[in-house]
Amino acid sequence: MSDSNSLLPAVDPAEAATILPWFDDLLDYMNQSEKRFARWADILPQQLQHVLVSREHGDQERWLQALTSLPIPPGVQCDLQADDLAIHADISADTTARVEQALRGLMPWRKGPFQVCGTHIDTEWRSDWKWQRVLPHLSPLQNRLVLDVGCGSGYHMWRMLGEGARRVIGVDPSRLFLMQFEAIKNMVTAALGKRPAAHLLPLKMEDIPADLRVFDTLFSMGVLYHRRSPIEHLEELRAALRPGGELVLETLVAEGPLGYSLMPEDRYAMMRNVWFIPSPETLLLWCRRAGLRNARLVNLNQTSLDEQRSTDWMRYKSLPDFLDPANRELTAEGYPAPLRAIVIAEA
Repeated sequence: MSDSNSLLPAVDPAEAATILPWFDDLLDYMNQSEKRFARWADILPQQLQHVLVSREHGDQERWLQALTSLPIPPGVQCDLQADDLAIHADISADTTARVEQALRGLMPWRKGPFQVCGTHIDTEWRSDWKWQRVLPHLSPLQNRLVLDVGCGSGYHMWRMLGEGARRVIGVDPSRLFLMQFEAIKNMVTAALGKRPAAHLLPLKMEDIPADLRVFDTLFSMGVLYHRRSPIEHLEELRAALRPGGELVLETLVAEGPLGYSLMPEDRYAMMRNVWFIPSPETLLLWCRRAGLRNARLVNLNQTSLDEQRSTDWMRYKSLPDFLDPANRELTAEGYPAPLRAIVIAEA
């Protein structure tokens, strides 16, 4: 890594020493176990240093302090198939309070829920509900190499590992999500007695080398409508999958005929970066045009006010504030309220 680091500006050695070792096991895996990853392994150290060390972020030191203050008690147990991961230990009231204080230092928590040694993290999203909608339609994840694009703080990555995935790599550019993931990973490591084969990289899909053709299963959930070019995103996903690999695509859709796509004038449900919301048939057509096979719609679900809402762990506005108060079937801007589709396809 020293040769790669020399290509970048001088950085704080202490901060680099704190963060960059988090990824050593993934780099070892890429360099030794999966030769197909060689192109990515060659550039990943520079990518990580550029994002996490060379680029300043005003909250990163505070988040690191919260992370390092999180006590990891002996005797931790977890269940990666439980909706809240069921991370438990027999600890004192004082340690319980320290766990909660550290985790609150990483607020807001958006994807979950998590149960961590007596602290229930009631996240903005009930991500377990989405997982329950997705899971019945997946090819078994046992021993599969998985990529989760737009993984948030990694909740679904833990559920993928709980289903037997051989290794799970997630990408999401948010540094706070990385800190939240590492907090949970430290607990899971203590429970398993070894570092789990799950890795969150603070990157975007565009940062992954093109045409890897290596992943057995690839999840893109809640990403497509944020992309200016949805077909290009689908092509990127297909090219990251091995031949015959499975794509799990979850995105917003709008009712309409084949060829219809809603493009908001400005915001959609108060989100600025929403570009295209296709009809389900149009979404399937996009998949076919991007070279994906056997694309099929397996689930449609209108997001409820119980699935996405403000909580004590995410105190900002949420879905109830983004809808028309007089008609919950419409967004605040007058568009149809969020309807989400799950599509399964193969490379």
